[in-house]
Amino acid sequence: MADLTVEKLYRDRKNFLDITLLNSESGLKKIIQNAEVHRPGLALAGFMERFVNKRTQVLGETELSYLNQMGREDLLSTAERLFGNDIPLIIVSKGLTPSLDFLEVADKHNTAVFSSRLTTSELSNRLSVYLDAFFAPAITVHGTLVDVYGVGLLYTGKSGIGKSEIALDLVERGHRLVADDVIKIIRKAPDLIVGTGSELLGHHMEIRGIGIIDVEKLFGIRAIRLQKRIEVEVHLAHWSDDLDYERLGLEEKAITILGVSIPQINIPISPGKNITVISEVIAMNHMLKVYGENTAVEFSKKLAERLHRQAITEDYLEADYE
Repeated sequence: MADLTVEKLYRDRKNFLDITLLNSESGLKKIIQNAEVHRPGLALAGFMERFVNKRTQVLGETELSYLNQMGREDLLSTAERLFGNDIPLIIVSKGLTPSLDFLEVADKHNTAVFSSRLTTSELSNRLSVYLDAFFAPAITVHGTLVDVYGVGLLYTGKSGIGKSEIALDLVERGHRLVADDVIKIIRKAPDLIVGTGSELLGHHMEIRGIGIIDVEKLFGIRAIRLQKRIEVEVHLAHWSDDLDYERLGLEEKAITILGVSIPQINIPISPGKNITVISEVIAMNHMLKVYGENTAVEFSKKLAERLHRQAITEDYLEADYE
């Protein structure tokens, strides 16, 4: 992952954050090292023992009022203490502007200072959205991601197993393609992973025997999605007589991607098997489980009750001599 410089933040999110650079451009080359946002209230008051200097610093109206009531010597001392800790940047909210002395010390330490018209809370929220997305853990996998009835199904398997053909059939049935071949997976939350395609491939798909097709142009904008939460991995493999495949669904398998555990379903491929319909069943069955309905477990309970009642009845009849 490329480094996030202050310049990139400024260039990419200038309008989103509504920010204006207040001092020289010498601080734009600094690197932002994490997604955390900090308000340095205690640091301004002189307590630097636990100052998190690697975070993006936000000054609100309270902090700026505190600085403005200082004498020049105290202000310069405070600014030296703050910028001397090699902070990446400072953004002042509500369109407020710090004093020229404060900005001169910032220039001395090559640190950019911005002013934003947003409120402090809104600025912090927008910064967190952007920084969390940029620093989110991500990997790239080979597969196909399709939105089936609102469930993100990630198809994996050897090259040529038929992942793209299954996705094409699902799109033709009204479902939506997210990406084919190269899937970028991002962890957006501790229990949430989202898949998207590469900018280069877009929603193109390779169909062996035909070549490259553009799903969006063939089927329309309703046939695609830019990103989708990944909820189930469907692993495809050729049928093997030596393997035991799940028959009841009581033993649920899972796979961990970027620390997030999701169900994994292994589907054997054999001639005549309709994987498209099976995919729709997988999606609907997953939603039933989300709502607390597990068909395999319920069936197992009913079968156990039936066998228990049958055994009791047989014992009763064997003991009945009338």
